[in-house]
Formats: sequence, structure tokens, C-alpha cells
Amino acid sequence: MVAQRLQLKLKQQLSLAPQLQQAIKLLQLNRLELKDYLQQALEENPLLEYQDLGAESAGDADTEADAATDEYLEDPLAGEWDDADGFSITGSGDFSAGDRQDQWADTGSDSLQTHLLWQINLTPLSATDEAIAQAIVFALNEDGYLLDSVDDIRNSLAPDILVEADEVTAVLHRLQRMEPVGVATRSPAECLAVQLETMSVDTPHRHSALQIASKHMHLLEKGDRRKLAQVIGVDRDEISQAISLLQSLEPRPGARYDNRHNEYLVPDVYLRQHEGDWVASLSPDSHPNIRLNGYYVSLMRSVKGDDKGYLKGRLQEARWLLNSLELRNRTLLAVSNQIAQHQSGFLERGEKFMQPLILKEIAAATGLHESTVSRATTRKYALTPRGLFELKYFFSSHVRTLDGRAISATAVKAYIQEIIGREAPASPLSDQALSDKLREHGIRVARRTVAKYRESLGILSSTQRRRAAKLQTDSYRAESAE
Repeated sequence: MVAQRLQLKLKQQLSLAPQLQQAIKLLQLNRLELKDYLQQALEENPLLEYQDLGAESAGDADTEADAATDEYLEDPLAGEWDDADGFSITGSGDFSAGDRQDQWADTGSDSLQTHLLWQINLTPLSATDEAIAQAIVFALNEDGYLLDSVDDIRNSLAPDILVEADEVTAVLHRLQRMEPVGVATRSPAECLAVQLETMSVDTPHRHSALQIASKHMHLLEKGDRRKLAQVIGVDRDEISQAISLLQSLEPRPGARYDNRHNEYLVPDVYLRQHEGDWVASLSPDSHPNIRLNGYYVSLMRSVKGDDKGYLKGRLQEARWLLNSLELRNRTLLAVSNQIAQHQSGFLERGEKFMQPLILKEIAAATGLHESTVSRATTRKYALTPRGLFELKYFFSSHVRTLDGRAISATAVKAYIQEIIGREAPASPLSDQALSDKLREHGIRVARRTVAKYRESLGILSSTQRRRAAKLQTDSYRAESAE
């Protein structure tokens, strides 16, 4: 019989105030999600309303609402409120701006993120695991792939939620088996492998297909079925059947939810040059014209008992929301201004002048935590003289030059693209030759790194480029002969 005993353990746990939780949530939402969130808040809370700037009574309503608020509720956010990241804001009675509701984009009724969040909500998860799952979902691209590493997910949750790598990995594996199966994987090969793993073990040709997806996709890409049959130890017919099974799967788990054709992007910030300096300004659409409803606030003077308690609670929630919106905009503006200053070279002269930049540098300059900077730059877009870019685009790792200076990975990619653009189509440069060319520009990059950057640009290998050039030449000759 197993002995039973009592054991006392001490445990530290970080607890966030409700208003801070709301501020963090609003910061990580993109424009469309923010719109939906605010719409739901307006429907649920009678103390909130859209402000009609054309109404003659708007000023009187504001004055009455502020007076009633001061009388019946001492707002805990009024005055200086310091969040966990050390960023202070000043509370205010209402929050309003120009009416630009018509600029919200329409992305359809059910996105991949919405579908996954719905499943997460129905899955029995701890509060920590649910937060991890949500962080993973928000890091997915349109195809349903996870581009961030496990450490990136951990950092996005810190310091609010501190987790170990194995906790993130466990939640990730669970999420990958939700519908659509294979979501949150890192590559088509991993996506196909996950889909095969969820199939019944007696599915015909599953074992061979799983071996191909897990270990031998490079041979499949080359079309070398003979070598595949040899390394797996099966006949050519089994390989053909396994490949047919692979072709029946979905390598892009987010494809059916892809609604980019209904979507247009509207910038969250504008980066402009003013008197020689690059500065950021918020889009007018970043200021949803929401305010306190003066009528319901004034009712607190006449109601008593439970009704009064209900209205005071809703007023508390409304003011938290308005202050959280203000904090979101201040954070976004502070981060964008620092990005503009760091990347002035890119804004003026292009990708070759992009500077190395990491979250830690912007965090130090703004006094924010790295996780806050990450939330503020994810799925937020800046309009610049060079186009529309996600704010995360301006962050880039560094590569050392021969003279010891640092150059951004984005700049190195620009050099690679330029060199390949000038090569002779019949004699394309190998990755080693590209590495040698980069050294002529004073950039020391290994062949493997060049290959990684080239693939990220969607540029074929030298062998594939040579083959494509030959096919194009042969096709042109055939057309000329006709």
C-alpha cells in the first residue's frame, strides 16, 4: 500500500490586475480584432457609446458624464498608473477622435485564428496553457505555419507569464492536432508528418509516407523515386502509392481560411520626415471615437441598491477600457518613433541601409519590456515613403563585416538579390560564389547562411536557375522555329 503524506510547498505566482490584463490584450490585437473587441464592449456595457461629433449636445454630455463619474466613482486609473512595463499614463474621463469607422477592413466571417481560438476555448486547458496556445495562434502566418521559435513564444509571454520550453512544446503539439490538423507546424514536411501521425496505423501506405515526410523530402523534391525505394526498403509501387497519399494531404493548413482576397491593409502609423528627423504619427483610425454614456452615468444619482452597484461596476469597466486604449496608442507611438529613428537609413535610401535592430534595443530606449515591444509590433503596419511594412519588418539580426562592423540580415539579402539580378542566366552563381561576391563588398557570410537567405527570398538554387534558363531558351527557339 502506498503511504500517504501531507506536504507543504511554497509557490510564487504573478497575478495581474484586471485593468493591466486588458491593456496587454488590447496591445496585441490588430486593427480588425480591436474593432470586434470594442464592438462587443459597446454591446455589453451601457456606459459606453460611439461619440457623434456632430451632435450639439456632445460637449454637455461629456461634462455631465465627467461630473457624475467624479461624484460616484474614484477611478483607480486616474492620475498616474504604472503598468508592469514601467509605462505611465494619465487617466481621463473619455476618449474620442474623428469618425473613421468605414475604414475597417472586411476579412470574412471565420478566419483561421477565430477557428482555432474557438477550439481552444472549448478545450480543458489551464490558464497558463491557454495563454501559451493563444500566443502561438497569434504568431501564425496566413498559411497556418508557425514562424516563431519556442523561445520567441516564451519571450512574448514574459514577464506576465513565465513558462519553460517544454511547456510551450507540449501545448504546441496539442495545437497541431486541432482542426485543421498540421496547423502551427514549421514546414510543409512537418505539416504532412503530423497529418499522417493522426491517421489510423492501419492506413495503407501510411508508414512509407511518414518516412518520406519525416526524413526524405529532399529526395521527393528531386523526384528520385528509385533512391526513395532504396533507402526506405520498399518497391517502386509502394513509393508511388505513398506519394499519392502525401499528395492527398493539405500542405497549407490555413489555405481554406485564407481570406486575403477580401482584405486590405490600413496603416496603424505613418513614418514621415519632419525638419530633418523621422517621426511617427498614429493613423486617425487608431482613435475609435468611444466615450462614456452621459445618460447612464447620470442615472447613478437617482438609482439605489443593486442597480446602482451594477452601474458603478460597468463604469469601472468602461474607464479601464478607455485608459487601456490610451495606453495602447502611447505605447505604439513610442515604439514607432524609436523604430523610425533607428531605421532612418532604410527610410531614406532603401534595404541596403537597414540597420541591425533587436527588440531589446527598442525596449531600452522606451523603458518598456521586450514582450511589450513584441506585442506592439506584431500585425501593426507602418506607411513609409518606401511602402507599407509590418513593424516587425524593421527588426533584423546582424552579420559582421570584414572590418568588424555590423550589417543587418535585410541588407545582406538586398545585396544577394542585386548580385543574382546581374548574373548571366546561363551561368548562375553558386552559393559559394555568392559568398565570395559578398566578401568583395566587405561582408563575411558563410555559404550555408547565403543559402538560407537565398531560400527566404524565394530564389532557386544555381542548378535550378540554370535549368529554368535552359527551358526558357529552348522554348524561345521552338517558338522561333515555328
